[in-house]
Amino acid sequence: MTEILIIQGHPDASETHLRHAIAEEYRSGAEAAGHRVTVIDIAQQDVPFLRTQAEWEGSDWPPICAPAQAAISAAEHLVFVYPLWIGDVPALLKAWIEQVFRKGFAFEMDRHGWHPALRGKSARVIVTMGMPGFVYRWFFFAHSLRSLDRNILKFCGIRPVRWSILGHAEDPNGRAQTRFLAKARQLGLRAR
Repeated sequence: MTEILIIQGHPDASETHLRHAIAEEYRSGAEAAGHRVTVIDIAQQDVPFLRTQAEWEGSDWPPICAPAQAAISAAEHLVFVYPLWIGDVPALLKAWIEQVFRKGFAFEMDRHGWHPALRGKSARVIVTMGMPGFVYRWFFFAHSLRSLDRNILKFCGIRPVRWSILGHAEDPNGRAQTRFLAKARQLGLRAR
């Protein structure tokens, strides 16, 4: 049994979206396989944006940090589900990551350099987009996904990090969405 944390990164709290259905299928598959799943929906949280270096380095962390950090600490596997917006993660998800993955929790710094604090955890990043997935991967080199992978998750010690790039998210005939949901359930069953 694996402890799984799903971070639902769609910033719209007013309605459910394809990303919610994908996260739900992943959760359903994981629970069917006997894994325990916790979900954080960032759209339901009051996520403040960091604006200064003093805020980043300070010890006055917002209330969202303690429960999110406890859930991350308890998890063995993290699953990020979000839409690609203007070539990157939505701003609210980025703000959540900046608040939660702080020095003193996700990594440490001393005179010898940085030390990752989240070793022993793995991650799956599921990103949806309107463009074909191969265009994002091969033409744009999955630039923002690579940044999240290397500069945040692996920097904090999370390895391996696996990707699922789901293009054509607005397929009018629904075939792409049906494939996404089936894939999410299979990933959940395997806790990958």
